[in-house]
Amino acid sequence: MKTEPQKEHEWLQRLVGEWTYKSECSMEPGKPPERFEGSESVRSLGGLWVLCEGRGEMPGGGMATTLMTLGYDPQKEQYVGTWVASMMTYLWVYDGSMDAEEKMLTLNAEGPSCAGDGKFAKYQDVIEVKSHDHRVMTSHMLGDDGKWHEFMTVSYRRKK
Repeated sequence: MKTEPQKEHEWLQRLVGEWTYKSECSMEPGKPPERFEGSESVRSLGGLWVLCEGRGEMPGGGMATTLMTLGYDPQKEQYVGTWVASMMTYLWVYDGSMDAEEKMLTLNAEGPSCAGDGKFAKYQDVIEVKSHDHRVMTSHMLGDDGKWHEFMTVSYRRKK
């Protein structure tokens, strides 16, 4: 039952390594963004998956540990994954696609609204590889106006 990695799996291997990050998060409209920092360790699982374990500050204060899994499902012809964090009980499930230039991976998810109103919302996390040592993830939420609104940017730098 051995599966050989495909080009989509190989793209994910670009993320493997030790990283530091700086993030900016807009929690409420009209208020200045919050900034926080941390680190991330990304390892490969059989060349088919990457496991991204983050540790750092969270918006509103406090520390958290996060775990993202990313892979590619050839039968669905899409990227798949999950995200969990030590400060919440919700399991985020991703599906996504790569842009034509193979620089940006867009991951779609549905989860609790940032508004804290008990409703669910649609989200997109976009991972853009800028270079071997730099990548950026932007997070967006679909607003009631039908438009995507960016609320967080995370800039990752590979540790030397």
